[in-house]
Amino acid sequence: MAKVATLDDKIAIEQEMPFEQRMTARSLYEMLSRTAERFPDRPALTFQIKAGPRDKAETLTWSALRASVTRAANLFRRIGIGDGDVIAYVLPNCNETAVTLLAGATAGIVNPINPLLEAEQIAAILRETGARAVVTLAPFPKTEVNDKVSRAVAMAPEVKTVLEVDLAHYLSPPVRWLVPLLRPAAKRGHQANVMDLNLSLQGEADDRLSFDEPLDDRICAFFHTGGTTGMPKVAQHRASGILFNGWCGQSYMFTEHDVLMCPLPLFHVFAAYPVLMSCLVSGAQMVMPTPAGYRGDGVMDSFWKLIERYKVTFLITVPTAVSALMQRKIDADVSTLRLAVSGSAPMPLELFRRFEEATGVKILEGYGMTEATCLVSINPPDGQRKVGSVGLPFPYSEVRILSCDKDGGVLKECGVDEVGEICVANPGVIPGGTYTETDKNHGLFAHDTFLRTGDLGRIDADGYLWITGRAKDLIIRGGHNVDPAQIEEAMMTHPDVAFAGAIGQPDAHAGEVPAVYLEMREGVAPDLDALQAHAREHIGERAAHPKYIEVLGELPKTAVGKVFKPELRKMAIARVYGAALAEAGVGAGIDHVYEDKKLGLVAGLKRTDPAVTDADVAAVLGRFARPWAWID
Repeated sequence: MAKVATLDDKIAIEQEMPFEQRMTARSLYEMLSRTAERFPDRPALTFQIKAGPRDKAETLTWSALRASVTRAANLFRRIGIGDGDVIAYVLPNCNETAVTLLAGATAGIVNPINPLLEAEQIAAILRETGARAVVTLAPFPKTEVNDKVSRAVAMAPEVKTVLEVDLAHYLSPPVRWLVPLLRPAAKRGHQANVMDLNLSLQGEADDRLSFDEPLDDRICAFFHTGGTTGMPKVAQHRASGILFNGWCGQSYMFTEHDVLMCPLPLFHVFAAYPVLMSCLVSGAQMVMPTPAGYRGDGVMDSFWKLIERYKVTFLITVPTAVSALMQRKIDADVSTLRLAVSGSAPMPLELFRRFEEATGVKILEGYGMTEATCLVSINPPDGQRKVGSVGLPFPYSEVRILSCDKDGGVLKECGVDEVGEICVANPGVIPGGTYTETDKNHGLFAHDTFLRTGDLGRIDADGYLWITGRAKDLIIRGGHNVDPAQIEEAMMTHPDVAFAGAIGQPDAHAGEVPAVYLEMREGVAPDLDALQAHAREHIGERAAHPKYIEVLGELPKTAVGKVFKPELRKMAIARVYGAALAEAGVGAGIDHVYEDKKLGLVAGLKRTDPAVTDADVAAVLGRFARPWAWID
């Protein structure tokens, strides 16, 4: 493993040789084969369908995983998936999900889809990618995934084959015996051929591919970055960019002796690339507790005992999960834990403190995005950790802070600690080809090379990256992206609403939750209960339902009549922080919220009790991601 402690260490690694010489595997399957040859009998993947620390688990060794992926890739080819054809999967976590990801990227182009989406949204992604086959769950108790996918396939006529995964084999008797009695009836509203995945795999060769795999660093994965409004954007990923994530993990942290607990979904790049690919390159073990991960029944209550069961060394997490874990007693031996890696949303400082005091384990925050094939930066495990930053860029990742016009023209390059747009070039960025739809790539690149992330940030004198805001206005609720436009569009369908502005308001658990400010038509008296009911009825995605609705006499607007959201965010911060301080009985209040060039929006506090201390305030406001400061 490389010892990367400073920016100079990163640069030294880059100067030794180009990335192509470090990562000589030309495909995911070639990398899998090498790892299986090196560590044939070491555990690769572990999945348990129930959360108990003694519940049945299924573990695949690296040789068994390679055999499963080989069979699946051969099956996918047999049903007509070629180099440029798309096979989607709509699955929760299980071993078959990881097998499908690797095999789909070997036989053709794999397209993971969030199973929490509605049928219409799944169908929109299937049509956008032109998927010819879909892997999903067989009808199973307590899940509607099969029914949703059946309805989606009916709206996506290019899908010719549906391969179903029956989770029953993960259960132990007598529960397994009950599944046939409780299994919902299949609803086939489409013309696609339906096959049992595991039964179909039995006749396939497991020692060699039945086809010549192209090794020209082709596009082998599509990940959707939208879909919640029926208009998905699809990012495309090359094998080299995917394996770059694995190389980063292996070179910084992981060996074949490590065990990574990953209760995050494999339809998201965080689990699929930084976690699974790091295991693929290093030979480490990946453990997946329950199909729903952190959301699974009993996972949080059993979590520390699961750490002990598998002797987990690295925890992959997000702030909302850490917050929930801190509400549970550590009732197991977690001494094997060395580090925790957090991403997807900013971690409140108080949460850092509580977790590290309780576990003795350091959390490292990092930064990545689907459009860059994920990894960009991380606080170095062997160097200084700057809490609140997302660390140093990985080797072969170049980050610039730029001011750009709408077409990607660079107006200026920002200096040290100057806020601008975060722009990235690395092996995961495909200049000019980030999205499958050509028009969506226009204006997306600075200097025709650097991906414009839409995030605002700065780089300090030591080379650490700090994120200060999001130019794209997305609401990030517990790591889940919510497009504010869908909330605004839904509220604007109410006959009495004149304007709507949706933002993310601070939340101690989820980081942000949706809030919407409304301006009513002249002469209309607002009915908040009716407006909430309208939101629930017209916003299809539950995560996008506003937690707070407020009616203003007039929304703040720009000179051209556009709702001015920075002012709404200031109002939300003042309201939420002020209420939290009042509820806790802390002698301080919000005077105003202001913009700091380094920190973004800051809550300015004044004392109402001269005896109040920083620690008193930090105990309350430290649970939120946005900063605060005294102004008196």
